[in-house]
This record gives sequence, structure tokens and C-alpha cells, in this order.
Amino acid sequence: MTGVEPDPVALLRSLPTGTRVVIRMRIPGGFTDVLGDLTGCTESDCTVRTRSGPAQVPLSAVALAKRVPPPPQPRQAPRRSG
Repeated sequence: MTGVEPDPVALLRSLPTGTRVVIRMRIPGGFTDVLGDLTGCTESDCTVRTRSGPAQVPLSAVALAKRVPPPPQPRQAPRRSG
């Protein structure tokens, strides 16, 4: 998989706050993804600001992590002639 760091926890700890990331983390029954701006990282977890609010991600649950580009700009409504 291109762009995925071999040690995702080391990557998260090294990134500056404000970096947009996607994190795949283990949850009971499978995995889930967290997408947003990294707002902090401690020895045990990191916080990501998502569209639905802050998400705490335990570093022990991180399976994959990578930087992602900024979100696309909203589309403007087409102009109507009239």
C-alpha cells in the first residue's frame, strides 16, 4: 500500500499538530477509520478533530496511519441563466 508508514505510531508522534491524517484502528469486531486534523499526541493516545468532533485514538489500537491531502473545496452551484 503506497503512502502508508511502516510504524504508524511513530508517524503520528512525529507529525505537527494540524496535519490531516487518516488512522485505521482496531475495535471489537474489526476496524474503523478516523479522518481529520491531528490536534495532539501523548504517550498513550492521539486526538483528531473530525467533522463530528474530537476523537481520542488509543495508540495501542492503531493499525495504520498516513497523511492525507486537505479536503476538496465545496462545489459552487451552477449559475442559472434567466
